[in-house]
Amino acid sequence: MLGAWLPLLLGGCLALGARGDAALFRRADDAGGRCTYTFTVASPGEASCPDAGDHALLLPPPSAVPTRCGAQPCWEGAASSEAPPDPLPIPKSGLFAGCWSQPSSSHQHGRATEIRGPPFSLCGALSSGGRGAMESAVSPIPGSPMCPTTGHRAPARGIGILGGNGWAPGLIPLPGPPAAPRWKPEPLGYQELKSERTEVPASRLLEETALGRPQTEDSGCGELAWVGEPVVLGRADSIAGKYGVWMKDPEPVAPFTRETTWRVDTVGTEVRQLFQYEAAEQLARGYPSKVHVLPRPLESTGAVVYRGGLFFQPRRSRALARYDLRAEAISAERELPGAGYHGQYPYSWGGYTDIDLAVDETGLWVVYSTEKAKGAIVLSKLDPETLEIRRTWETNIRKQSVANSFVICGTLYTVSSYSAPNATVNFAYDTATGTSRTLSIPFENRFQYLSMVDYNPAERRLFAWDSYNMVAYPLRLSHA
Repeated sequence: MLGAWLPLLLGGCLALGARGDAALFRRADDAGGRCTYTFTVASPGEASCPDAGDHALLLPPPSAVPTRCGAQPCWEGAASSEAPPDPLPIPKSGLFAGCWSQPSSSHQHGRATEIRGPPFSLCGALSSGGRGAMESAVSPIPGSPMCPTTGHRAPARGIGILGGNGWAPGLIPLPGPPAAPRWKPEPLGYQELKSERTEVPASRLLEETALGRPQTEDSGCGELAWVGEPVVLGRADSIAGKYGVWMKDPEPVAPFTRETTWRVDTVGTEVRQLFQYEAAEQLARGYPSKVHVLPRPLESTGAVVYRGGLFFQPRRSRALARYDLRAEAISAERELPGAGYHGQYPYSWGGYTDIDLAVDETGLWVVYSTEKAKGAIVLSKLDPETLEIRRTWETNIRKQSVANSFVICGTLYTVSSYSAPNATVNFAYDTATGTSRTLSIPFENRFQYLSMVDYNPAERRLFAWDSYNMVAYPLRLSHA
């Protein structure tokens, strides 16, 4: 019976949307003293009914029963200690399966009651035949009690005005499904900042540059002009690889080559394993040719490989160390004067990223901050053999306000966000002039957890680690 009269109900809804008329339920005793409920809808195109007669549409009995969403009750007193009314059986099939509601407001007129609002709730399961049509015609009323399981609202006070877009103006649409909670594994002793941050989508002022492609041959230095889309080259398969660092030596020492690839998974308190791969293809398959065990545990994702050595920050220290890849031993170690460490001046994502090493066309660099610099980025050029500082620059870029950094041709570049999908390369500091400037070069965080970015001057690409994924970004430099 219900299926036969559903088109009439929906037709009335559409007609009311066009005419602005109200659809009302009315409760009154009939001639025999029996309580009856009437749903009244004006016909959109008939002045009179040529075939007058009574037609029944079966609705739930309007006794004081709570709305039910599946197995969960939903009534206006649900948030208080008020006990729910006695429930009626819940329909198990049909358009209104799984969900009844009592009228939420009524006005007494003698023995007749005019119900101001819909007498049922659609927060439960609907049959496949009528679900789309009814959801397009019915919306909940703001401020009404929330159904615990679905998030949909039961009706509250107000006259229900049906129309093509739902209830009366000012009423909200049915909410969509809640966002899936993001899995946040235990950091295993690894630091992540807990403060809330507002991520700002990247400006597209330079969007037109993405239409081009990096040059196959690019001689000489220049300013960063474009960063392309990331290419995934490998993926970690355990929680230890949520953050990490992967590298190639731009100036290798035999028996290693420019194709030899290195990787460290950096989640943990005793990070000592350095994985060696003969080529990036082997990295993609996940099978290292050799595993080096470092004499001292490594801290964070700031390591680099350069001229036959792994340069890294030993755990819980402000020191720098060089691990000779051929001799498999530490060949140099030196403290970085005044440098913050172990969470004093990290990048915005945390991870004990206080000290970050970098390589460019001109040599070896270290990015850090000090108490004297009050958290601003300090950039020092290092001797790759002795780790002595050759020269230092103090910038005006606050280290904890950026997600990461890299150096190209003597210029420091920073990334605005580690988690916003459309981040930017937002600052540049030129060591040749000692000046900084703002940028807005689009930078894509495809997997939305960027923990490492380094420049490889031999390949003219950025290597990055983005939530278990080892990726590479093509780039282009502009030349004066």
